Amino acid sequence: MTSDSEEWRPNQEATLSNEAKPLSDATITIRIIKSFTFRTEKHLILQHLDLEHTTVGQLKENARKAVATQAGWKPYRNVTLDTLKLYTKAHGAKTTNLIINLENDDWILDDEAATLASLGFENETEVSFFNRELYEAFKINPETKWDTGTGA
Repeated sequence: MTSDSEEWRPNQEATLSNEAKPLSDATITIRIIKSFTFRTEKHLILQHLDLEHTTVGQLKENARKAVATQAGWKPYRNVTLDTLKLYTKAHGAKTTNLIINLENDDWILDDEAATLASLGFENETEVSFFNRELYEAFKINPETKWDTGTGA
């Protein structure tokens, strides 16, 4: 049995997860991409990130440091990670490509000095971090080789 204060009321508005935390204490997901062709990627979760003061350059450096020093990232250490691109925001539409958003190249974050908040980042934003040369080659020929089965 619940008390009156805990009872759900249909007219109460739920707080969306991207609005639940302030920009000064956000959680974002970085999709570290090793191979577009084989869909090899791993998520790096960064918590308590201050989006109002963290720049694109600082985010790249934090991600590179995590890959270089944290357990479980050894297979990713031979990739030159040089480009960030917005993948999706919380409650936003996702791309049909499972490895990266191939549309919207204007979502590539080229300004190293821009703060994440100034670029529209909010709690639960997802970005991809990858090698730009491999990305450009994949865009020309977006073939995946993760399914090597020949069928029945």
